[in-house]
Amino acid sequence: MDVGIIGAGITGLTAAYELTKRGHAVTVYEARLYAGGLAAGFRDERWEWHLDRFYHHWFASDEHVIRLIDELGARDRLFFPRPTTSIYYQGRLYPMDSPAPALKFIPLVPLHRAIRVLQFTPLPLVDRLRFGLVGVYLTLTRNWRPLEHVTADAWMRRTAGERAYDVMWKPLLISKFGEENYRDVNMAWMWARLYKRTASLGYFVGGFQGFVDLLVERVQAQGGMVQFNAHVRGIHRAGERIRLELPAGDAEHEHVIATCSPHVLRTCTPELPPDYAAGLDALKSMGAVVLVLALKRRLTEGHYWINLPKGEGIPFMGLVEHTNYISPEHYGGDHLVYCGDYLPPDHPYFDYSKEQLLETYLPGLVKVNPDFRLDWVRASWMFAEKYAQPVPTLHHSRNIPPLKTPMPGLWMANMSQVYPWDRGSNYAVEMGRRVAALVGG
Repeated sequence: MDVGIIGAGITGLTAAYELTKRGHAVTVYEARLYAGGLAAGFRDERWEWHLDRFYHHWFASDEHVIRLIDELGARDRLFFPRPTTSIYYQGRLYPMDSPAPALKFIPLVPLHRAIRVLQFTPLPLVDRLRFGLVGVYLTLTRNWRPLEHVTADAWMRRTAGERAYDVMWKPLLISKFGEENYRDVNMAWMWARLYKRTASLGYFVGGFQGFVDLLVERVQAQGGMVQFNAHVRGIHRAGERIRLELPAGDAEHEHVIATCSPHVLRTCTPELPPDYAAGLDALKSMGAVVLVLALKRRLTEGHYWINLPKGEGIPFMGLVEHTNYISPEHYGGDHLVYCGDYLPPDHPYFDYSKEQLLETYLPGLVKVNPDFRLDWVRASWMFAEKYAQPVPTLHHSRNIPPLKTPMPGLWMANMSQVYPWDRGSNYAVEMGRRVAALVGG
């Protein structure tokens, strides 16, 4: 079978790996000069390892990507540190030991971690206990479908309580989805965020780019082709085949798997039925902007992932000190910090220069560490993607497009279809395998 794949991200490369393993002819078309999509990395001349453009880690429960790493013979390159995750509240950092502090409650975990939650002083003790019980309930719940019929805003207010919701969950929902969307996000998405998380966070020797490069090498070794700087401008039906418009000339395939965003697929494929195209247009999403700083000294003492709730006066929602997770020895002694935010695709920050964004974000860095000065910054980089986080609304399972599109031979596989799970490379691997099985038999 002759298959074209649009996009050399994790989904596209996993599909290519599966299809070439089964003997099919595969060509992957990537518009950029590198593979990896949102998981791609970059490297400064001083560094031994690549650094991810957007911060990444795996959970110990991410079975799909761990199994793939095993198949690639690279399990020895996967390791699981236990960094400290914290929340910033009224000028202080509170270590929570996990991205989901609600899970750290006495019945399920060692006492010393439970004490961290019970000592989270902004909440009265009764709210902290209630907060922990909600976390226990969500970790024990298997059936998520009833939760997609109620918003996270309404469910958390009712079960965790108004005070806990206002301090913990509401600011984080606003940070993730914006003022315009946070009230519409369904509770199934929140359940998935808490259900799958672990305190141990996995990383790959050489960064996520090391994993991506290994996957590219295996696809090529199995006979697949990966073409870079190959921007697909149009997708058309050509008799029994699919024709792709490319800068170097058109290409035709029996099947095409598009791993681009729903909006890009809809724009490139004018022959899609109007009702299907309208469904793609209705899928809402947020973009992401990240400023990466190479500092001459630590910004914080041991904090890896710091949630920065809206309302704290910090102009970004997340601060990740990567080298409090992965040793700075792999990065020439640099202390690496991400300042990241989820924003509507039309937000002005997408048009900012790196210098403009650095000037905008500097006051937030000073709030986190009052000693911070601009001369701590050795180098900086800015990365932005307008399609980075789907917005799952009520009854969202009804809105998810199937992998097979109405156009014969054309398939769509992207992060909008991993629901109820949050977007991530683990689910990109699962989706890549699933679409390959449907296409290649």
